[in-house]
Amino acid sequence: MSTAPRPDDRGRDRDAEGRARNARPRDGLGRPLPYGTEGVERQPEGVTRTPEETVAQAQALLDAGRPFHAHEVFEDAWKSGPEDERDLWKGLAQLAVGLTHSARGNLTGGARLLLRGASAIGTGKWGQRPHGIDVDGLVVWARQLAQALDGGRSTVDAAEHAPRLRGSA
Repeated sequence: MSTAPRPDDRGRDRDAEGRARNARPRDGLGRPLPYGTEGVERQPEGVTRTPEETVAQAQALLDAGRPFHAHEVFEDAWKSGPEDERDLWKGLAQLAVGLTHSARGNLTGGARLLLRGASAIGTGKWGQRPHGIDVDGLVVWARQLAQALDGGRSTVDAAEHAPRLRGSA
């Protein structure tokens, strides 16, 4: 049985459970492409990973200039992880979406999401390095990029501006 989305009676893409699932291919920044166009492989949804696997996979996607896809990895952790860590993973997802919007040219929205994500992870309630994540460094990165966006920067290369989740390597 195929798990790929298929059109319903109105032509809308639906998964096997009937939930809306856009089957259009996506580019590296998650933008939909025309049907029949070759896009990048999408992240499977609803995958339960260890925190270490989540960070490693998200970092690889960020390094490849695919922050939208990294956001999906963080979203899985936020939805499946322990309740007391959900705000951490949600904040990391917001940082990835902020970078996504910035790379797509939505500088105002990108800056807002970067600051929202920085505020979410910068609460200090997880300690300084939950799961080896350099929270303090990410907060600085997000605030500096948001400030550059507000300063009139016209473009952002997602791979070039990818954060280091575990700090300098």
